[in-house]
Amino acid sequence: MFKPKLQWLLIFVPIAIVLEVIHAPALAIFGVAALAILPLAGMIGTATEELAARSGPQVGGLLNATFGNVTEMIISFFLILEGQIEVVKASLAGAIIGNVLLVLGLAFLLGGWSRREQTFNIKTASLHSASLVIAVVALLMPALFSYTPEATSFRTESVSVGVSIVLMLLYIFSLVFSMVTHRSLFRSEFHAEKPKWSLGRALGYLGVATVVVGLMSEFLVGALEEATAVLGLSELFVGLIIVPIIGNAAEHSSAVVLAMKDRMDVSIEIAIGSSVQIALFVAPALVFASLAVGQPMDFIFTGYEIAAVASSSVILAFIALDGRSNWLEGAQLLAAYVIVAISFFFL
Repeated sequence: MFKPKLQWLLIFVPIAIVLEVIHAPALAIFGVAALAILPLAGMIGTATEELAARSGPQVGGLLNATFGNVTEMIISFFLILEGQIEVVKASLAGAIIGNVLLVLGLAFLLGGWSRREQTFNIKTASLHSASLVIAVVALLMPALFSYTPEATSFRTESVSVGVSIVLMLLYIFSLVFSMVTHRSLFRSEFHAEKPKWSLGRALGYLGVATVVVGLMSEFLVGALEEATAVLGLSELFVGLIIVPIIGNAAEHSSAVVLAMKDRMDVSIEIAIGSSVQIALFVAPALVFASLAVGQPMDFIFTGYEIAAVASSSVILAFIALDGRSNWLEGAQLLAAYVIVAISFFFL
């Protein structure tokens, strides 16, 4: 008797390519490309588990978040080329709140459903929470500056570049702190399974899956505007909810699957670490990329976007900083995400 497998969905990869070549309706391309990303995300998750078994939760989680965020960067870069700057900024804010509320919520809920509680390294959660608070300040101050009489185009761009440089340096410092100078503080009880793949195979799977995800992401971006118009969705809702869910599908699946296996340190590193990476590295990197292609993107986010990110950071601090989680806390995070999604749906 045959059992359904996620890998069977890989058939949608060539179908998406064919639909793109024959210029099929945008909604069809959008749906098929989204389905194609799911098994590719599964490949990334499996390869990451193999790497985590060799390197520990921190490096494994960092690799997964990084490879997952490559998709987010690719989608955002193509949106920048098309001049859809506001959608890019909304998708960055949406990716942060999506990882903190949706991904971590699902991880806590499904991982804790059959267990009384789960534990994880409190120092990792604390470091990431502090970084997200700094990110909120970095979003808030340029937005406030934009309302002052001194906020000329040149000065606004200068503030955006200055803030981007500071955030990128802070991200580098946080990596050095947690993985080099204070690595011993972030060690956890980690009993990994014996790797089933060679190192080369795991890295190869990660590389190939990321490249193909990038291709599917390009199809999604090309069909995004027309498909969402057919569905009657607003630009802000698409940026904050739909693009991040698709762009971060790799982290979504990996963090949840690892939590269900009670490997919470890797799950936390993926979910929260990804949000930190987006806030401190991906967003600033896109500011410089936008300048390079002649489509400048400033660091001025809307009040709604800032409020959503700030709220997520506060909720995370209350729920995750005790080093323990349960299914109810997962439900609370998911409830907060649904509240944000409903609000932006009608905005």
